[in-house]
Amino acid sequence: MVQFTLPKNSKITVGKTWPAPQGATNTKVFKIYRWDPDSGENPRLDTYTIDLDKCGPMVLDALIKIKSEIDPTLTFRRSCREGICGSCAMTIGGGNHLACIYGIDEIKGDIAIYPMPHMPVVKDLIPDLTHFYAQHASINPYLITKSPQPGTEWKQSIEDRKKLDGLYECILCASCSTSCPSYWWNGDKYLGPAALLAAYRWIIDSRDEATGARLDELEDPFKLYRCHTIMNCTNTCPKGLNPAKAIAEIKHMMVDRIV
Repeated sequence: MVQFTLPKNSKITVGKTWPAPQGATNTKVFKIYRWDPDSGENPRLDTYTIDLDKCGPMVLDALIKIKSEIDPTLTFRRSCREGICGSCAMTIGGGNHLACIYGIDEIKGDIAIYPMPHMPVVKDLIPDLTHFYAQHASINPYLITKSPQPGTEWKQSIEDRKKLDGLYECILCASCSTSCPSYWWNGDKYLGPAALLAAYRWIIDSRDEATGARLDELEDPFKLYRCHTIMNCTNTCPKGLNPAKAIAEIKHMMVDRIV
């Protein structure tokens, strides 16, 4: 039997509790993961009860209210508040979501909030995305051309431009990759849904002249082929994109160039 030895401070403990404000009748309980790796202490779940009559409708509104009015030590990323930057991606109620566009009323009962899974934690709800960004950089996310530079822009037909729809909109929030079991187990070698979606975006771009080299770079047992079409990536994408389809298209291109 396989036996795993977990670190001593890996067990999540019961944390602090902040009760509902006096007189509040419309409340919601948030159970939030708290951990400072530098403290040497176990992670914990702190419980906050929020007066919804004095809070905005989104989960991020509740987090900002907690940090501003209840517990200033709570740490999380956020920026645009419009589902554009991807900063506030986290696990809410068991799924990866952008806190700024995920409604509090989406979940009945208490809301549990954790950092995205299987990523090193910087603090509390902030994952370390260093490796994730390095994988994105490894697919060369820019046009590669050999032809002389045109006098103006690189032109593209309407039909070719439409092929990029559903690809370029990725905001690199990492929701898809961190929802993928294959990425959990092989994240050191498997590029993951986000990086492969980006790779296909440049492979399929009619202006790019490095298609062969890009496919050569992905011809690897782990970089591409650890995708087992689990579809978590597509189901969780907050922008409604389909990384699984993009990965399948790359696999088809691999076969077509051999045949």
